[in-house]
Amino acid sequence: MKSGYAALVGRPNVGKSTLMNRLIGQKIAITSDRPQTTRDRIETVYTDERGQIIFVDTPGIHKAKNKLGEYMDSVAERSFSDADVILWLVEPTTYIGAGEQRIAQLLKTVNKRKRPVLLVINKADTVRDPGMIEDVIKAYSEKCSFDDCICVSAITGRNEDELMESIFSFIPEGPLYYDEETVTEIPLRSIAEELIREQLLKNIKDEIPHGIAVNIQKFRERRDGLYDIDADIICERDSHKGIIIGRGGEMLKRIGTAARAEIEEQLGAQVNLKLFVKVRKNWRDDENMVKNFGYDLRKYR
Repeated sequence: MKSGYAALVGRPNVGKSTLMNRLIGQKIAITSDRPQTTRDRIETVYTDERGQIIFVDTPGIHKAKNKLGEYMDSVAERSFSDADVILWLVEPTTYIGAGEQRIAQLLKTVNKRKRPVLLVINKADTVRDPGMIEDVIKAYSEKCSFDDCICVSAITGRNEDELMESIFSFIPEGPLYYDEETVTEIPLRSIAEELIREQLLKNIKDEIPHGIAVNIQKFRERRDGLYDIDADIICERDSHKGIIIGRGGEMLKRIGTAARAEIEEQLGAQVNLKLFVKVRKNWRDDENMVKNFGYDLRKYR
């Protein structure tokens, strides 16, 4: 049997969470077209007759502008050193920007154990010229060495089996870390928080989502199986609060209805969801508030 950790790293919005959900066959990590959707380390488990892969989804590598950003970068960088295999997700372009340059440098400096690195070119469904892929591989080969290169599409599943075969070929032998039925050990409470934040990302425009946190205050199952969930939506400005609530509460109702449906699908039960919007000015720059909302920077220093 083989078992080990495979970290998905890359710059924001390259498709790490979408690919991980595709590979395990279940939605665990939230997704959106917004950069910095993933804020924390998310582990999921894939098991078959070959063994077990623990996928580690990480925040996109970016230039931190506040304490929350520092936390996200620290989580991502720590995942480099914890993994048995590193999946570096990139887009099918020969342009290598500052974010990719930084990741290449991190791979050189952090990867002291010489872990296998797979270059995963995502969004293959957008490529019209097959020769472009060879150009992308050549461009990245000049920046960093890697052990395999696979072109995939997280949306359509293209070359999904090939990618899994490659990962298993580099995963070391070992015992299973989790039983065969486990997909994730993330608490349901945390999953519910993220599903609410996902709907905020999808429905609120501009820069507001980057300053939003979700903090569940009550998560209780009744005897009849229904769940009561009370959650605070934290934003940084009074004007943001008004936008989140919307005229006559219309926006908040829309967010709550969509989030409740997603949470009910995860729990397999009905949910009574109540949302409250609160202002905590500049919370992303306050290390104590960042910690209170679940992002403890001291864990990764």
